[in-house]
Amino acid sequence: MSDHQNKVGFSLSKTMTIVVVIMVFTAVIIALVVFNAVFRDSLEQAAMTSAGQSVDQVAVTINNYTDDMIEIMDELYTNSIEDPSTLEDLFNNVIDIRNDVVMIATYDAHNNNTGIWSNYPTKDMIYTNLSLYPVSAEFNNGISISAPHVVTVLDNYYPWVVTITKSAEETFSNAAKIAMDVRFSAIARYIDEVGIGQHGYCFIMDSAGNIIYHPQQQLIYAGLKYENTDGLLALTDGSHMIDGVIYTVKTLENSNWKIIGVTYLDDTVNDRVRAMALASGLIFFIVVVMTFLSGSLFSYMFTKPATKLAHAMKDFEDNASGFVFEPIEGSVEVNNLSDSFEHLVIRIQQLMEEVKEEETTLRKTELKALQAQINPHFLYNTLDSISWMCEEGKTDDAILMVNALAKLFRISISRGKEIIPIEKEVQHAECYLQIQKFRYTNQFDYKFKVEESCKDYLCNKITLQPLIENALYHGLNMIDEGYIEIRIFEDGEDVIMEVEDNGSGMTEEQVAELFVNDGTDQHGIGVKNVNDRIKIYFGDKYGISVRSELDEGTCVTIRIPKITEERKYEK
Repeated sequence: MSDHQNKVGFSLSKTMTIVVVIMVFTAVIIALVVFNAVFRDSLEQAAMTSAGQSVDQVAVTINNYTDDMIEIMDELYTNSIEDPSTLEDLFNNVIDIRNDVVMIATYDAHNNNTGIWSNYPTKDMIYTNLSLYPVSAEFNNGISISAPHVVTVLDNYYPWVVTITKSAEETFSNAAKIAMDVRFSAIARYIDEVGIGQHGYCFIMDSAGNIIYHPQQQLIYAGLKYENTDGLLALTDGSHMIDGVIYTVKTLENSNWKIIGVTYLDDTVNDRVRAMALASGLIFFIVVVMTFLSGSLFSYMFTKPATKLAHAMKDFEDNASGFVFEPIEGSVEVNNLSDSFEHLVIRIQQLMEEVKEEETTLRKTELKALQAQINPHFLYNTLDSISWMCEEGKTDDAILMVNALAKLFRISISRGKEIIPIEKEVQHAECYLQIQKFRYTNQFDYKFKVEESCKDYLCNKITLQPLIENALYHGLNMIDEGYIEIRIFEDGEDVIMEVEDNGSGMTEEQVAELFVNDGTDQHGIGVKNVNDRIKIYFGDKYGISVRSELDEGTCVTIRIPKITEERKYEK
C-alpha cells in the first residue's frame, strides 16, 4: 500500500494560475466567434439593403415604362374623343413612331372589333383574340394592364405582348374600348440583365401569385425549378430572409404586378465570411498553440494523473474481481485520491468474494427448491392415473404405466445432475406421454420432431414434461381428439423447443397468469417454475414465451443456449 505522506506533488491551488491563463485564451476565442457573428450579421444587412436597392431600381424602370404607355393611351383616348376623324391617323402615327407598339384595336360595347391598326397584316379569319380577354386588373381611370400573352390576330406573326386597355366613358366612332398591345420583350430583356450577386435574379408575378415573367421560365415550365409564389404573396414589401435566401418584394404603383428579387447569401455574404473566418482561424491557431502549451503543463501537473485514476476506476468497473491497482502519483490531492481508491478496491473485492460464495449457495438452493416443486406435482398426477386404471381393472396397462414411470424417474434423478442431454429429456417426455395415452385411452395423439444435431446439447431436466402436462390438462380438455407436437431445432447459437397443441387456446390475460405462481394448480405452476429454472441457470435472455389463440391452440416456445458440457451458474 502506498504512503502518500512520502509523495511529493503539486498542490491543486497552484494549478489554478494556469487555469486562469487558459481562460484568457478562451475569452479571446469567444470574442472571435462573436466578432464573426456580428460581421456576418452586418454583411447580411448590407446584402438586404443592396438587394432592396436593385429591386427598387427595377420597379422604377418598369413603372416609368408602363407610365409612358399609359400616357400614350390617355392621349389616344382624349384625342379620339375630341376629334374622332383623326383616330385612324393618330393610331397609325403611334404605331410608326413606337416600335414597341405592335397593334391598336378598338371594340364596341359588346366587345366586337371595330378596327385594328398594325404594321403587320392581320388574319382573314380571327377565331380567338387573346388581347380582347386579357387577365388584367383595373387600376387607374378605367385603364388596365394584362399579363403577357401572344398576339393571335396577326398573320404568321406572334409577338409576346401585354395589353393596355382603356374603357371609354362615352362611345366614339362606334368604339367603347381601346386596346394597345405593347411588346413585352423590352421588359423581359431588362429583367434578364438584372443580376443580384453571382446567381441572384428578379422576376415578376401578379397579385394572384401567377408568374408574369421569369428569367428562367423554361426551367419552371420543365418542372426543374420552383418558386413558392404562395409564400411570397404573404410577404410585405421589403426584404425578407428565408432559409439563407433574401427575397425582396416591391409592388408596382400602376399595376397589380410585384417585382421579386432573389439573392443567395452564398454569393453576397458567405464568401466574405469565409475570408474573415480564415483570418480568425489564424488568430485561433495562435491561441490554440498557446493553449496547448499551457494545457500540457496543466496535464503534467494534474490532468494526466487524474485521467490515469479515472481509467483505473473504469478498469475496476469492467473487471472488479481481477483488477490490480497500481498507485498513481501526482499532486497532493491526486495522491490522497489514489490511496483512498486503493483501500476501496481491496474492501470491495473482499465483499465480492463473500457475495459470490453466498450467491452460489443461494442459486443451488433455488434450483433444488424449484425441482422439488415440480416432482411432487407430476408424481401426484401420474399416481392418480395409475390408481384410476387399477380401479377399472386394467392391471396390465397399470403395470406398463408403472414401468414407464420407473424409467421416467430414473431419467428425472439423473444421478443428481441438473442438466441432461436433450435426447434424455425427449425420452422422459415420451414416457410421460405413454402414461397419459393409457389414462385417456387414446383420446389424443402426439408427435416428436427432433433434429439429430440437437440431441447432444444439454438442457434443464424435466423441461418438456410440465409444458406437455399443461397442454393436456388446460389446453386439450379431452373434449375432441387432441394433438400435441413437440419440435426441437437449432436457431443460430440457440436451441428452440416448442410444445404446440390444438386445444382451446388462451386469452392474453390467461397467458400472463401462466407466469404467476400463486400456489394453485390452475395457473400453471409448472410453466413458471420451468421458466425460472432456465433463467437461473442460463440467464434472463433465455426462457419461455407463449403464443396462443382462442379456439385455435397454444404454442409454448423454450429458448436455451447450445452447450455440450455442464458449466457454472451464470452471475
